[in-house]
Amino acid sequence: MSTIGRRGIHYWQKLNAANVPATLLEKGQNRVIDASLTLIRERAKLKGELVRALGGTIASSSLLGVPLGHNSSFLQGPAFAPPRIREAIWCGSTNSSTEEGKELNDPRVLTDVGDVPVQEIRDCGVDDDRLMNVISESVKLVMEEDPLRPLVLGGDHSISFPVVRAVSEKLGGPVDILHLDAHPDIYHSFEGNKYSHASSFARIMEGGYARRLLQPVNVPTSHKYLRWFCGLWIQAFVDQQLVPVKAFKRVNALPEPSIEQVGIRSITAEGREQGKRFGVEQFEMRTFSRDRHFLENLKLGEGVKGVYISIDVDCLDPAFAPGVSHIEPGGLSFRDVLNILHNLQGDVVAADVVEFNPQRDTVDGMTAMVAAKLVRELTAKISK
Repeated sequence: MSTIGRRGIHYWQKLNAANVPATLLEKGQNRVIDASLTLIRERAKLKGELVRALGGTIASSSLLGVPLGHNSSFLQGPAFAPPRIREAIWCGSTNSSTEEGKELNDPRVLTDVGDVPVQEIRDCGVDDDRLMNVISESVKLVMEEDPLRPLVLGGDHSISFPVVRAVSEKLGGPVDILHLDAHPDIYHSFEGNKYSHASSFARIMEGGYARRLLQPVNVPTSHKYLRWFCGLWIQAFVDQQLVPVKAFKRVNALPEPSIEQVGIRSITAEGREQGKRFGVEQFEMRTFSRDRHFLENLKLGEGVKGVYISIDVDCLDPAFAPGVSHIEPGGLSFRDVLNILHNLQGDVVAADVVEFNPQRDTVDGMTAMVAAKLVRELTAKISK
């Protein structure tokens, strides 16, 4: 736990030891939380009014920083990432255009509502249950200002749970998730912490915030082509009227996954078992050459409320992104990730970029620029 985090918790414990009434502490905490949400609300309202006044926008990316690092199992440096990513986005060494030609200087493409003041809230003794609620409420405040869509800057990967929860609740149903990571982050309660950055997707699936399967069956990587082939075969029979159309509720013969995890190369038996339990399709790096064509032609979001993209920077090989807490050689190239993002078919309703650790970055900020590039291209994917 960070020094700042320990100081806040110890201060709270001292107040309790001094017999300060719990109601007094709670009222103070509530005031801080209300003030924090008010700042996010007013900034989102201002940016939403601006985008609507300019007109011609269906969806616009809006940055929301969540500088949280204390749920990391190793290093807490990701708490310092949001300002470094913003600095790199607007670095004078590059221009403001995305690869698809969208201009980040246009507020109809990208706005910024600031950061959730995580450390200030924790310094008042607010526990993680309430903190996660504050993060969720902050995301909802952004989404209330149509056409703004949240693009969240982490922070460690524990933030994905409250963000996805907010998106799903606000849209009124589950989403499909594209999750790029070296790790599955689906452990039940890593090291006894239910909010661990290694457990975020277990919380998401338990809450029903991503699409659940009717049957708890995992579709192995080797079966994706069988799903595609069976779909074509059934459709051909339907087209030839050899079988009744209503005999098939859907073209795909095998159940669809609720989460696509790409880039996995550090996974335990529990991670695989949890994947099976929740029906998650896990694409490991050891089979990436075989899976590449499929992953670069994904179509997600049909029958749900849209697509959520979560990018852990350590999905990339450390040659491209050394500034992460958990260095795992043998990862994706940067172009691999962009090909997956650019070719993805689906309505991207929100996204996050997490686990960049500025304390482990190179002197020239190489990983900050990589994280910023991911944000830029996600911005282009969301905005329309």
